[in-house]
Amino acid sequence: MKKLISKKTKSIFRELPVKLISRKMGCDRGTPIDRYYIEKFLSENKYAIKGTVMEIAERTYTEKFGIEVSEKLIFTADEKAKDAIIGDLTTGEGCKSNMVDCFILTQTIPFIYEFDSAIANVIKMLKPGGVALFTLRGISMISEYDAERWGDYWGFTKQSAKRIFEKYVSENNIEVISYGNAKIATAFLYGLSQEEIEMKDYLYNDDLVPIIIGVKIKKE
Repeated sequence: MKKLISKKTKSIFRELPVKLISRKMGCDRGTPIDRYYIEKFLSENKYAIKGTVMEIAERTYTEKFGIEVSEKLIFTADEKAKDAIIGDLTTGEGCKSNMVDCFILTQTIPFIYEFDSAIANVIKMLKPGGVALFTLRGISMISEYDAERWGDYWGFTKQSAKRIFEKYVSENNIEVISYGNAKIATAFLYGLSQEEIEMKDYLYNDDLVPIIIGVKIKKE
């Protein structure tokens, strides 16, 4: 028997636009919605952001969430960058062994086609006992900006993330968490900004609707 759809549900569905409200993931309207969850993950793991900390392309999150940071390093493929380590996570160029206590990689892996090599080199750069904090994309539109420059390749689930990282570190040294819910995911897909959503709507979390997946790994 077919389930009856209420008139209210039909009305809500019909009012939804078929076109994106923003094609820039909300950047042109305010702060992208996924940044709320990225920063939540980093805040929840700020105790690990200490000692020699490396971050991709900038020091923003190192400075915002770091505690007892002795050295702030930047890793980038941009040869024009100043005061940074120039390298390539896929080839291993610039990836020296046992050099950092913490490596922050927010929304980096989805844009690297050979992500297995990148993860292996990140772990190589960690000191024994060092921690890497990754955020991965779950539900999302394609990033047009990244796709045009270096490519937009991957989306993940908690299960796929766990299986991937288990190739490199033991299960006991991996923590995986997801953030999101149906309402926030819909707003994010349309390109609304963080500021356009009521704060109370961020508080409910549903594992079936992951927008951001946070992974913390510790090197044996």
